[in-house]
Amino acid sequence: MERYLNDIAIAFEAILANKIKSILTALGIIFGVAAVISMLAIGNGAQQEILEQMKMVGVNNIIIQPVIETQEVEAEETLQPSNKYSPGLTMSDMEAIREVIPVIRTLSPQITKDTYVVQTGIRRSAKLHGIAPAFFDLFNIQMLSGSMFTEYQQLHGLPVCIISEDLAIRFFSSIQVIGNSIKCGNVWFKIVGVAEKRSVGESTGKLGLSTGQDVIYIPVQTMLLRVENRALITALDLKSDDEEGNKSSLKPNYHQLDKIVVQVDETEHLQQTTKIISRILVRRHQGVIDYEIIVPELLLKQQQRTKDIFNIVLGAIAGISLLVGGIGIMNIMLASVLERIKEIGTRMALGATRKDIVVQFIAESTIISISGGLIGILLGFILSSMVTRFAGILTIVNPGSVIIAFGISVSVGVIFGYMPALRAAQQDPVVSLRSE
Repeated sequence: MERYLNDIAIAFEAILANKIKSILTALGIIFGVAAVISMLAIGNGAQQEILEQMKMVGVNNIIIQPVIETQEVEAEETLQPSNKYSPGLTMSDMEAIREVIPVIRTLSPQITKDTYVVQTGIRRSAKLHGIAPAFFDLFNIQMLSGSMFTEYQQLHGLPVCIISEDLAIRFFSSIQVIGNSIKCGNVWFKIVGVAEKRSVGESTGKLGLSTGQDVIYIPVQTMLLRVENRALITALDLKSDDEEGNKSSLKPNYHQLDKIVVQVDETEHLQQTTKIISRILVRRHQGVIDYEIIVPELLLKQQQRTKDIFNIVLGAIAGISLLVGGIGIMNIMLASVLERIKEIGTRMALGATRKDIVVQFIAESTIISISGGLIGILLGFILSSMVTRFAGILTIVNPGSVIIAFGISVSVGVIFGYMPALRAAQQDPVVSLRSE
C-alpha cells in the first residue's frame, strides 16, 4: 500500500510540475461534466414541469373550448339546413353532456374576460373567470382562506368573488381581505375567499389556467347576469349574405362559454367519453364544428415524449463532449510519455516495477479527471442557474446527476489513462536512459 501511495505522490508532483498542460488536459472533462450536469438538470426540470401540469389540469379531465374558424361535418347524422346555424358553446351543451354521459364525475363551465381591478386608487389588469365551484377541484386549486360560493350566491348571481393570493397581497396586505370589496370593471364584488397562486407553463395556460396575471373568480351566473352574456343572440345576429351570394357566417364572439371542463371517473373512460361528447355537440351545433375537444393528459404525454427526445439528444451531445475530453486526456498523456522517457527509465533503474509506472500514469490521468469533474460540477450548477434565470427554463440538479457526472469523470480518467500508462510501462529502461 505504501508503495502505491508513493506512486500517487509522484503523480501529484508530475501534475504540479506541468500546471498549464494539466489544466489544458482537464478542460475537456470540465466542459463535458458541466454539459452533463446542465442537460440532466434541464431534463429533470422538464419532468417536474410535466408532473406539475398533470396535477394542475387533472389526469381525467376533458376540455371543450370554442374555435373562431368553423367547418362543417360531412356525415350522415349531420343536419343539412340551407343556412346552418350554431348557437355556439352554451350552458345547455354542458347540461346535455351531464345528462347523457353517466361516467362523468363533475364538470364546470368557464367564461373568461380580460378586465381591470381597482382598489385604493390602484388600477391593474386582471383575468375574470365565471365558474362553478367544481372548477377548483377540476384544476386542484386550493382555498387559502374564506369559503366557496354558496348555492344561493350561485343561483341568484350575487356579486361575490374569490381572488388570487397575489391580488390579495397586493391590495389587502395590511387589512382584512375577507368581507372587503373590490371593483372589477364597472361592478363591485364582495370578497368571500382567497385562492392559491398558480404558476403554470404556457401549454397549461392554454388549457384554462391563467398565467402571469391577477385572477378573480365569480359564479358563472354572476358573469352572465352582471358582466356579459354573449349567448343572447338570434338569427338576426348572423351577417347578411354579401352581394355575390356567399353564405352568411357567425360573429367570432357568439359563444356563451369559453370552456366546459369535464372530469370522468376513470382514466380508461377518457377516449370513449370524448367520442360521445363529440357526437352530442355535432348534433346540437347542427354540424358546425365551432369547438374543439382537448384531452390534457394526451396533450401533456405528447409533450413529455417530445421533451424526452430532446433530452436524449442533449444527453448524447454531452456524452460526446466527455468522450472528446477523454480522448484529449489520452493524447496528451501519450505525448507526455514520449517526453518523459528518460524519467521513466530513471525510475525503473532505481527499482520501480512496470506496475509502479502503470499506477503512476493512471493516477495522473485520474487526478486530472477528478479535478476536472469537480470543477465541471460547479460549472454545471452555475450554468443551470443561469438557464433558469435568463431563459426561464426550470432546471433541477439532484444528487443523482452529480454522482453520475462525477462517476463518469473518474471512469474517463481510468479508461483513457490506461493506454498511456501501459505504453510507459513497456519502455526498456536501458533505451530510456540513453534517450535525449
